[in-house]
Amino acid sequence: MLYNEPHPLETKVLTRRFGLENSASIDTYLATDGYRAFEKAAGMKPEQIIDEMKISNLRGRGGAGFPAGMKWSFVPRTSPKPKYIVVNADESEPGTCKDRLLMENDPHQLIEGTLIAGLAVDAHAGYIYIRGEYRYLIEIVDKAIAEAYAHGYLGKNIRGSGFDFDLYTHTGAGAYECGEESALLESLEGKRGIPRIRPPFPAVSGAFQCPTILNNVETYCAVPAIIRDGGAAFAALGIPKAGGTKLTCLSGHVNRPGVYELKLGFPVKTMIEEVGGGILGGRKLKAFIPGGSSCPVLTAAECEGLTMDYDAMAKAKTMLGSGGVVIMHEDTCMVKAALRIMRFYAHESCGWCIPCREGTTWIRKLLQRFHDGMGQRSDIALIGDLAKNMLGKTFCPLGDAAALPTISIVEKFYHEFEDHLNGKPCPYEQSGAGSQPAAASQAASLEGQRQ
Repeated sequence: MLYNEPHPLETKVLTRRFGLENSASIDTYLATDGYRAFEKAAGMKPEQIIDEMKISNLRGRGGAGFPAGMKWSFVPRTSPKPKYIVVNADESEPGTCKDRLLMENDPHQLIEGTLIAGLAVDAHAGYIYIRGEYRYLIEIVDKAIAEAYAHGYLGKNIRGSGFDFDLYTHTGAGAYECGEESALLESLEGKRGIPRIRPPFPAVSGAFQCPTILNNVETYCAVPAIIRDGGAAFAALGIPKAGGTKLTCLSGHVNRPGVYELKLGFPVKTMIEEVGGGILGGRKLKAFIPGGSSCPVLTAAECEGLTMDYDAMAKAKTMLGSGGVVIMHEDTCMVKAALRIMRFYAHESCGWCIPCREGTTWIRKLLQRFHDGMGQRSDIALIGDLAKNMLGKTFCPLGDAAALPTISIVEKFYHEFEDHLNGKPCPYEQSGAGSQPAAASQAASLEGQRQ
């Protein structure tokens, strides 16, 4: 199993079992308050469960940050159709790798969270949709599901509560697009993974055109702690309008990359310098991605006084997103960073929407030409214009995800594009640092995390 050593500044709630012997087993889970929250929830009314979720101020940890309790309340409990619980475990956002660790180290926490969601909306079946590259996790999660059935925590009349619930795993095929909730539902139903037109939203017409709760792994994993200890206790860990902790994935040019559980509102500077151990090689911070590659990039100056929470990031005109933090030091070529991001989105576009399908491909070609030294001055404005032309013009947010970081890099690092026109080398070449030493140092740092 791969996880980093705990840091003193972490607040261990969702990750408190990480590092325990056989942490993925039901015996370890039951010995550490496992399924107590379900037993408590089984004695509560559905509206009481949803009220606790609202009090907790838990916001969806998949990227959008929508209040989970409010989302659950949209499900029409009086609908004659079956209701479903769907877990988005298609963790495909570059820079993000925390849901993998939750499933690998504590899958029963996820199972308990889905059970409680089922109680809240009277759903009796659930699906865990796992990304194609995470197929090795299916064996771990399926084993946990089998243990839950064997111990009476899944199936008919769970622990004498009168509540029935069945849970299944389902694998994707490695498409980034299927991380978007409606495309995920299409794939779950055996169709091509392309986004749906909305409304209706999944709460009303989701899996198999039935009312559905759809959240990501980390969101469901927070539910047992909320019900067990109370929504107010969870809310107190965070800040107003955003309760609890957030699993933050530190990657890039830091000395201690890894996944850390930090309270919402944690200072960015402290996270980089103390939790992350500072910038590689003692260099200066140049650019900061707060929540995965789809977020607008911030400069070092914009990170002063900034905190890791939804409202602070919105004020800085970016997003907390999935918590996939990418640190870039002063020797990073931002033109190359923009190119690498756009290569990903051009490859992963499902092709359903013309602005995204054509826009990502053309921007990739322009950035490649520019980085290769064959660009024109007019290309700089053209890259920005093409990106802006994608904003708000696609069925799903992939177009925006490709456009937002590109626009921010062009606007904030315009001088680097001009430097390429003027024949100046990339920043790492100017410093004499080269890219290989940084990559080797990063690889050595990652190797040290392997347990």
